[in-house]
Formats: sequence, C-alpha cells, structure tokens
Amino acid sequence: MNMKLFIPLLAVALSLLSACGLEKPPASLKFPEEKKEAAPPPVTAPSTAKSDAPVDPKLAAGKTAYDTNCAACHDAGMMGAPKPGDKAAWSPRIAQGIEVMTKKSIEGFQGKAGAMPAKGGNASLTDDEVANAVAYMADKSK
Repeated sequence: MNMKLFIPLLAVALSLLSACGLEKPPASLKFPEEKKEAAPPPVTAPSTAKSDAPVDPKLAAGKTAYDTNCAACHDAGMMGAPKPGDKAAWSPRIAQGIEVMTKKSIEGFQGKAGAMPAKGGNASLTDDEVANAVAYMADKSK
C-alpha cells in the first residue's frame, strides 16, 4: 500500500472514531433490567367449606350411583320415592334397617307409600351399587 494514500485514510478514520466517542463517561450506567419469572401463586390453606362428595368411599360410590341412576325419580319424588334429606319420609325406612332397605331396593316392592321397580328399573346395576346408593340416601336423611 502507498504511504501517501495510507496517512490521509488513517487521519479520516481517526477523526471519525473520535467523533463517535464520549469526552467523559456518563454519571451513571443503567443496564436493562433482567426479565424476572412470574412469582409462583401463593399457597393457600385448604378450604374448610363442606365438600359435596362424601369422605367415606362407600358413600362416595353411593353418591355416584345415586346421581346417575336414582336421582331422576328420588329428586322428583316419583311414585312415592322419598327425597334424600327428607327425614320424615326416611325415618320409618331407616328404622327397618339398611339390610331391609337394600333388599327391597334390589328386588323392588309395591307399598302403600309408593312403588319401586327392581334396581330402580336398571337391571345393569350391581347389588353393591344399589346398596351404596341406599346407604348414601339414608346417610343424607338421618
């Protein structure tokens, strides 16, 4: 490279570089803040509200069987079906004992107060499902 050409280019380059720089450093340097991860949600105490599902596994299974197979008639009181929670309607039935109530519910019955087809008209229900549903209704009606 020719020195006569190099020196003027060097001078131009140095003047450009000096024009870009600061004469003195800034009073304070601020760096962009790092993005912080969202804080985890606060831990709350378990709810003390009464849950709709029973704690007892047999009664929980009974609620499931009741909701899917028995509620249509018992919630409406069809054919004299006692509504869960109606203590006056359930007291004489509960007094007979859970075994008698379960047997009548499995086999069906015709009485003064009403009628119930065997297994509530759903032959695919197991005896245990019927027993659990009866236990659930009686428990709600004590």
